[in-house]
Amino acid sequence: MGLGEEVAKNVNRPEIDSPPMNITPEFPRKGLKYAAIEVPSGVRGRLALIAPLVEEADAAIIVEEPEALFGCASCGRTNEFLIYLIKQRNIPFVKVPYPSTEEDARIMVSKIRKFLSSLNDIQKAFKKSNS
Repeated sequence: MGLGEEVAKNVNRPEIDSPPMNITPEFPRKGLKYAAIEVPSGVRGRLALIAPLVEEADAAIIVEEPEALFGCASCGRTNEFLIYLIKQRNIPFVKVPYPSTEEDARIMVSKIRKFLSSLNDIQKAFKKSNS
């Protein structure tokens, strides 16, 4: 996923140049495609930004328990929903733990490299299981 690019496309607009007004009113409405009205607008807004990337993805890397989710329920709930979308789309994914040491980071990179190098075989197996 190119999350940084997607954020830059949507946040670097003249009409929304300063936080907290860094989304337009259309974002939460777009999020209704992915979640009900009862879901907090922060989650819907994040889904409106990120879920289309999941729809276009051929594969996913899921980082478990990243420090970035600390203290923000909307981020955590959005993350859970995105994992659900990934599984619903039945695209190949790998889960890696968030590294807390340099050795953990090496293990994480190794798992990601192995996943990416075997992606063609994984995608063929996914296609066969869905046929």
